[in-house]
Amino acid sequence: MWRLHLCLLVALAEPFLNSKKTYEYKYEGLVRVGRELPDLVESALKMRCTFKIIGESPQTFVLQISNVDVEDFNGLPGKGVFSPSQKLTKRLSAEFSQPIVFEFSKGQITDIRTAPGVSNTVVNIVRGILGFLQVTVKTTQSFYELVELGIHGVCQSSYTVEEDSNAKELIVSQMVDITNCQQPAALYRGMALAPEDKLSKQRGESVVSTVKHTYTVKSTADGGLITKAFAQERQYFTPFNVKGGNSRLLALRDIELLKVSDTTDKIVTGQMQSRGNLIYKTEKDLRPIPVVMINLNEPMPKILDLIKRLAQANIYHVDSASSTDILNLIQLLRVATLENLEQLWKQVSGNDEHRRWFLDLVVEVTDERILKFLETRFKAGDITANEAGQALVVAFNHLSAEPVSVALAQEFLTIPFSKSHPLMWNTVVLAYGSLVYRYCVYTDPCPITVVQPLLDMATSGLSKNSEEDMVLALKALGNAAHPSSIKTLLKFLPGYTAGAEKLPIRVQSAAVQSFRLLASRDPHSVQDIVLNLFVQRTLPAEIRMLACMVLLETKPSIALISVISEVLLEETDLQVASFSYSLLKGISKSRTPDNQHLSTACNIAIKILTPKLGHLSYRYSKNVHLDWFHDDFLFGTSADIYMLQNESLIPTKLMLKGKMHFIGRILQFLELSDWQNLPKDRPLLTAYARVFGQEAFLMDVREDSIQSIIKSFSPSAGKESKVWEKIQDVQKGTSWHWTKPHLVYEARFIQPTCLGLPVEISKYYSIINAITVKAKAEINPPPKEHLGELLSSDISLHTDGFVGVTKDHFVFHGINTELFQCGTELKSKIVSALPWAFDLKINRKEQKYEMNLTPIKTVTELFSVNSNVFSVLRNIEDPSLFKITPMMPETEDSQKGLPLNKMEMQCADAKIYGTSVCIEAEAKRAHYLHEYPLYYFLGHTRFSYQLEPAEGAKPIEKIQIQVTAGRKNPPGVSEMMNLSHRVFKDLDATPESVITVKALGLSPPAKPLGYEGVAFYLPTAQRDNIEMIVSDVGEEANWKMCANANTDKSQTSAKVKAHLRWGAECQTYDLSMRVSAACQPESKPSIYTKITWGALPSVFTMIGQRIQEYVPGISYIMGFYQKYEKNPERQAAVTVVVSSSQTFDMRVKIPERTIYKKAIPSPIDLAGFEAVNFTIST
Repeated sequence: MWRLHLCLLVALAEPFLNSKKTYEYKYEGLVRVGRELPDLVESALKMRCTFKIIGESPQTFVLQISNVDVEDFNGLPGKGVFSPSQKLTKRLSAEFSQPIVFEFSKGQITDIRTAPGVSNTVVNIVRGILGFLQVTVKTTQSFYELVELGIHGVCQSSYTVEEDSNAKELIVSQMVDITNCQQPAALYRGMALAPEDKLSKQRGESVVSTVKHTYTVKSTADGGLITKAFAQERQYFTPFNVKGGNSRLLALRDIELLKVSDTTDKIVTGQMQSRGNLIYKTEKDLRPIPVVMINLNEPMPKILDLIKRLAQANIYHVDSASSTDILNLIQLLRVATLENLEQLWKQVSGNDEHRRWFLDLVVEVTDERILKFLETRFKAGDITANEAGQALVVAFNHLSAEPVSVALAQEFLTIPFSKSHPLMWNTVVLAYGSLVYRYCVYTDPCPITVVQPLLDMATSGLSKNSEEDMVLALKALGNAAHPSSIKTLLKFLPGYTAGAEKLPIRVQSAAVQSFRLLASRDPHSVQDIVLNLFVQRTLPAEIRMLACMVLLETKPSIALISVISEVLLEETDLQVASFSYSLLKGISKSRTPDNQHLSTACNIAIKILTPKLGHLSYRYSKNVHLDWFHDDFLFGTSADIYMLQNESLIPTKLMLKGKMHFIGRILQFLELSDWQNLPKDRPLLTAYARVFGQEAFLMDVREDSIQSIIKSFSPSAGKESKVWEKIQDVQKGTSWHWTKPHLVYEARFIQPTCLGLPVEISKYYSIINAITVKAKAEINPPPKEHLGELLSSDISLHTDGFVGVTKDHFVFHGINTELFQCGTELKSKIVSALPWAFDLKINRKEQKYEMNLTPIKTVTELFSVNSNVFSVLRNIEDPSLFKITPMMPETEDSQKGLPLNKMEMQCADAKIYGTSVCIEAEAKRAHYLHEYPLYYFLGHTRFSYQLEPAEGAKPIEKIQIQVTAGRKNPPGVSEMMNLSHRVFKDLDATPESVITVKALGLSPPAKPLGYEGVAFYLPTAQRDNIEMIVSDVGEEANWKMCANANTDKSQTSAKVKAHLRWGAECQTYDLSMRVSAACQPESKPSIYTKITWGALPSVFTMIGQRIQEYVPGISYIMGFYQKYEKNPERQAAVTVVVSSSQTFDMRVKIPERTIYKKAIPSPIDLAGFEAVNFTIST
């Protein structure tokens, strides 16, 4: 009998809905975001409702939702209660009251239909509710795995089934792997230029998610009936490694059957539209920015108001209080129609300030609207080339890379205005290449049509033999990194196409570097090409060096590294050998995950190559690589300096590159390069910049441009010079103001939860730069014919203004919809500001200069950093109830016993000038760094550097700085000269003042206070002497500092002596140094340095003791030997002896020990070393 019962249970377990029945369930959904720690604030949202599933036909059902109730929570766990969110409840109830129709067959929901006005957020919540029906039950197996469709996408599920024969129920558990979905619903934005680092992910993850469902399926006459469905989803996130503390999101969904009844009435649904299947759908425009929430209805007047307010607020200073409003403005611009944008342009284009703010931020409309708007501007020609270039480069690089956007962007390659200025044309072409790259990241295979215009441009440049066209097209193809471009690139490489070796080196170089981004997309093809270039010894050294650089970016195998080593062992070109060896050496010491395997291979190669190449100096081409990586933080940085040289000591090519390794990704944030072109018919200098790995700027500087600039500043320049025009403007009084708001990056990861609510991890970084300058000059007599007349004029200049920058950084983790937000936010603000106001008087003829500054009257903050983490709740229906609470509560009880709770303020007073320089620091932490790296950053952080009026100081009218240059002794210097003779009695020459500087605080009728410094030059037949005396100007002050340096003029050796004394009449403290160099025929060249000291201030003594403590460890690390011996007290000596053309020996003696090392590699070639002039400073 029990076997028959079990068979019936098995047969009737498949989930089934009877079209003649009505099923009523109760629902509760909860989402909580925080740290799950009792002392840290968290936010939560809870929704309850009942819903009915009513059959219309065997496969069509109606969902009715009622009794909706929404509550929220923002506080400490266990110390507060949920509060009703009445207005949000009313808004959701109104949308849920409309019937929802869905198709259900064989346990699968195939289509959901709603009335046209139902929001995407509500439809996704419906998907979360209906998801409990989408379960596959196999009663013949207790464990099975399936790939199936759900709200997270098409993902793999693991099932376990337990039978309860007494209750005629099955308990089905389902674990969903949402990290490796075949068709994920999760969405990434803004990360295309930061490729994943799989080796970093092996060391730890920054995001971990788990999803578990538990179903109770009751056997009925119709089939399996789900009576209970419970879902639990957890997400752990940290900017570092989740092992070291994390932000936690918990989502719970609990559904329970209340009753089943016969359907009596048909539901009238009216007009319906399909909203797709059960997979979560994201808004196309990603409208809600998570860290702000504003009403987006009627955006036009709100946009105009914000532009006017931001422009006004940032004229006289950077208004850090309103800097986050640029995110509000961006959000409003993103909901404006194309017609709205055109109307806004008409209203703001006549005002320079409003026009600039609009153009700088409208580029964040990241779809086809911005392209159509800019296309209209280009064709109408109603923006300048400068405005167009700035707008287009940001628009293309922030554009959502969709097919329609790429097609519209291509049009800019054919608009005549794009070619109206060389720099703008470079920007258009390079930016289009970047757009193609980002499009291909998400499109596989990537159609060749998107890169075809660049291929045609390269081919056309080759046929016309136009160097500029070829270089630009090749660099754009390098940005695009389209695999189909390889065939075209080979046309520019020697050894692959006949005649390519005759192309300019600059073109060949651009072609080689075009493979850099392709190295990760098609590494094997790139390896074959660049290795072939590297081994061809007939090619120019620069091409071979760049080929080696690209080859190593493909992360070659140990076999390929062995090939490189074999080539270098036989290499005769020392430029190629040195550069390639230094590349291998840098990687051999690398600690970043992406070089994990490559560094091992390079280590082996370096051991083989060092005997032959390890001695090469910086006279040859080099790469310097520095990096670090911290596993607990999953964070690191790396930097490279590439110096390509010919026979001269000045590099012909210099490249600087920096990368950041974070959250399992690699971001090349900046690369700069200068290229010196020696042939006369070539540009004197080529400069380019890569941002996020993409070349964004390319400019040629020609010799005639340099000569034109020099000529415009020359004394003979007349009224035709632009400098002359500016001087005339300054005499009339001129002012200039500029601002640049910029959203540097917007990176977003959106993943659905089992509730149908999107959990989002977002990072925003915005900057506002501003500068205001006012100036007015009086020139007597004014120049009449040429600029040289200024050299005999008295010039008085008054100027005031400021330069400042505000940087806002946000990180959000939590639920983000257009209706409500619930999560945690890191807010960080860095403000730098430098105001000024001063008068400057210049008498060039007499070499007298004077500057007058007004002391500050109020606290002036020059630099500040503020950071904190907040728990946030927002809903669009009730902005007055927004809750933004510091995660570390600010109550008195919560501050007790914290690992770190400090507030310090230190000031250095300059009462003579009525000013104090103050540093203020405040920090509160709930955990130690070694416990949880993430939690250590949770607390409040504030640091500021500011100027304040000096407390207790006499009022100062102005600060005056006087500089007098030349051999004429100004009043008051004769006393200093007498002091000079007393201090240095062995001199037999008359001292002549070279420069006199006074820094005075003036407060009439009192006498000036401050300091005066005089430098003297005292030449004799045997030596050159320089003296400097600084003294306190006050009547009773006797503090002075006396310095003397002299150089021996004898030919047999070079000697420099320096002596520094300070204190009362220069007698309290003293320090001296002697440097001598010798290069005698019978001995090796050497340099000997000795420092001796008498009495020193206590701080000097403390620093010296600290240094001595670290000497043993540092010397050991650097490979020095050491021995303890009694050396002279109050003396340190260093001897450097050249031991070969590439190495030197060093011996250091300090009072308690001697450290030494032989055969130290020299950074410069020491061949031909001889005694030269030495200078020394103390």
